Amino acid sequence: MLLFGHRFITNDEFFHISNIDSIEKTPPSSTIYIEFEEKNLDIIEHLRLNQIPFALNINNIKELIYASALGANYITLHQKLARTAQSVAENYLFDAKILVHISVESEIEEMALLGIDGVIFPEAIIKVSS
Repeated sequence: MLLFGHRFITNDEFFHISNIDSIEKTPPSSTIYIEFEEKNLDIIEHLRLNQIPFALNINNIKELIYASALGANYITLHQKLARTAQSVAENYLFDAKILVHISVESEIEEMALLGIDGVIFPEAIIKVSS
């Protein structure tokens, strides 16, 4: 299980951007974090074409399918979608890892028992201002 933002584990951080220009303000080899929205499709295409790793935050199963098709390395979501999203990802052999947003350590065990690829704490996401 992947753990991002946990105080015991040193992992890469995710850099939350809102436009293409913000990418320049992130460290080299960063993983970019963006919301899945139609207005962000140009950013997603730029990341994909430039082979920049990225995470897409989704809100439903339709967006999960889009995120995989668009080449996301990670797909982040809230706990209510966790079981279904992981099942879909395994059924369709997604390359992306499913990460569930959690805020307390006690939620790690619940996500592990569901077979979720990983969890992400708020501390792992760094907001990059434009």
